[in-house]
Amino acid sequence: MPEDKQKIIIVCSDAIGETAEAVARATTRQFATEQVKIKRYGNIKHEDEIKAIIAEAAANGGFIAYTLVQPELRETMREEMIRHGVRAVDVMGPMMQAFIDTFNDSPKYKPGLLHEMDDNYYRKIEAIEFAVKYDDGKDARGLLQAQVVLVGVSRTSKTPLSIFLAHKGIKTANYPLTIEVKPPEELFAKTNGLTVGLTMHPDRLLKIRTERLKALGLPSRAHYASMERIEKELAFAAEMMNRLQCPIIDVSEKAIEETAGLIMDMIV
Repeated sequence: MPEDKQKIIIVCSDAIGETAEAVARATTRQFATEQVKIKRYGNIKHEDEIKAIIAEAAANGGFIAYTLVQPELRETMREEMIRHGVRAVDVMGPMMQAFIDTFNDSPKYKPGLLHEMDDNYYRKIEAIEFAVKYDDGKDARGLLQAQVVLVGVSRTSKTPLSIFLAHKGIKTANYPLTIEVKPPEELFAKTNGLTVGLTMHPDRLLKIRTERLKALGLPSRAHYASMERIEKELAFAAEMMNRLQCPIIDVSEKAIEETAGLIMDMIV
């Protein structure tokens, strides 16, 4: 396939297709190319839809990633991919089979259970609303209600980490530690929640802040992005974290998912 030709990945599902698309996007990030188009088809109900998708993939020289739980649709996918010579990746199938073989259980064969509006769904929505409401120390009362409180200086990933944890159903608030502002009493109150300090290597923080200023169209030499300021802020933050006696995570080289995993292990 020529390098300049756009590569096509078709994602299809008898539910929304979000899982397969997430896997496809994670995969494309491992390759040094921007010429990739991901096209998603969801809520597939009929075999004819599968046949049309296979034909489209064949015509465009692409491949398919699918999450189909209905047996007849899965069988049609297998038959048509062979007939047209199209590669199709079963994202969920091997995991389902492993569950069946290991635990001697049978699946429900019901699409969309990941997004079923059960207690877990409503808990996640509530947690997301909570994270938005109590982001960046907007209301100190949230520090008393949160399952997890994140503290750290500016640009240590407090907000994206709060939202990520919220998507896991964890009510998370965050508070920015700033030299000029005295932390509220609520931050030091003893609750059943977990407080976690986030820190970062000064050089890494300097780079992030400098890029942030550029993105905002502001001078990169502003005090906010000076090494002297950053070192003072980090020292102040370390002092506050010591007072809180909270676990501290260095997020310098960690992805949001990795940091979130460490935090979730702490609250299990």
